[in-house]
Amino acid sequence: MTIIRQQSLFSIEELYEMEPTQKYEEIMAAIDLDAIFYEINKKSRVGAPTELNYGAMIVSIFARYIDRIPTIKDLIKRLNDDLSFKLDCGFKVSDSVPSEASYSRLLTKLSETDVLEKVQGTIVLNAIGEGFIQDDTVAIDATHFEARDKAPAKQEKTKEEPKKRGRKKKEEREQWLAEQAEQAEQEANLPLYEKKIEAQLDEPLARLRAEVPQDPKWGVKKNSEGKNVFWFGYKGHLAVGTSSQYILQSLFSSGSLNDGKAAIPLLKGIEERIPLRKLMYHTMDAGYDFEAIYEQVHRMGHRSIIAYNKRNEPEPLGFDEYFAPTCFREYSYRYDSYDAKYETLKYTGPKECRDCPLANEGICQKVYKVKITTDLRRYSAPARGSKAWKTLFNRRTAVERVNAYLKEFFQLNNVRYRTGKRAKVHFDLLVLVYNASKLAADRIGARLNHIQAA
Repeated sequence: MTIIRQQSLFSIEELYEMEPTQKYEEIMAAIDLDAIFYEINKKSRVGAPTELNYGAMIVSIFARYIDRIPTIKDLIKRLNDDLSFKLDCGFKVSDSVPSEASYSRLLTKLSETDVLEKVQGTIVLNAIGEGFIQDDTVAIDATHFEARDKAPAKQEKTKEEPKKRGRKKKEEREQWLAEQAEQAEQEANLPLYEKKIEAQLDEPLARLRAEVPQDPKWGVKKNSEGKNVFWFGYKGHLAVGTSSQYILQSLFSSGSLNDGKAAIPLLKGIEERIPLRKLMYHTMDAGYDFEAIYEQVHRMGHRSIIAYNKRNEPEPLGFDEYFAPTCFREYSYRYDSYDAKYETLKYTGPKECRDCPLANEGICQKVYKVKITTDLRRYSAPARGSKAWKTLFNRRTAVERVNAYLKEFFQLNNVRYRTGKRAKVHFDLLVLVYNASKLAADRIGARLNHIQAA
């Protein structure tokens, strides 16, 4: 009888239970520290000498997230009180512990570059190259976290005067047309993220990422009871591989940004930066149910698995709630298959029609085909309501698990900075540490499997 060996799975929790020295070595080996050091280190040999050990300071900042140290002040205290921790971070015994001001200057330098995003991309590419990321599905979602500053009072919207009904007089019509033209011109001059989502489709990724609003703002979300809950702060938008649970793309924004407006930058980032051959599906909740998002996924040659948001739309005649055609007696056709070449869904007759007296009279057709490009929002592949669609949509919970993990273990809720630029550094650092920890754990697991196989 053949003995089947079960591969060893090494988790982040097990990684964090290792001895500090070995734990730091494994995680730091996954991070391109040289690239970060180059960005913040002094570029010229002219001038006053650099006395600070910037390399050790960078490692200590990462160690703060690994060991869940809440503040920079607590980090400095740990460096002063724990010699082994100080040595693990790369400081020499003779090195003086940097001050809070020194760490503040270091974080300011990081906020002025995109090096953390580049290093994060390198980690993902290394994980793909080593075979740890082979996902065919990506889940996209957002999570909110509050700012440190006291929230300003919400401004109440003024009620607009009711519009007059009936035919307008000539003077009123001319004034109305002038107002419409002025409004159209104002909308054309709005910032990119204040325009409709469709405006993002033809914009380059660099501009989409550069113009994301980052200042803390009021946001609103629905709680489990369906009521609106207001909060002041930021949002983190993540695109997560549903099998590997790596963060493939991330975006930091103001709390007021609609979740759907972050989807196209994430999707374009995946298209341009993430070489995953098997990737095919993108799953999101009803907050991303916008035609432009379906269009972007279709342009990528991929498929959308997005929950449908009715938005008070009337029920289509001749179709069920999943937009499958119905027969004369209003039984739903069954989803059969998808023809990728012609982008066509195939439905077959309902089971109830087998004994129907109308079956042989040509009133109901036996096979129904529809191209998904007829309406990308309504027709997806596999078809809405099918078992395959539901299975793919259930994979979306992966991004919710990662969001919860970042808040519980990586201090996503612990923003200690007053400006959006510095808060973004906090977000980028914890995303980087999370991915680096994943890669370190996967590498250890691969080594254990190799030893087990030998």
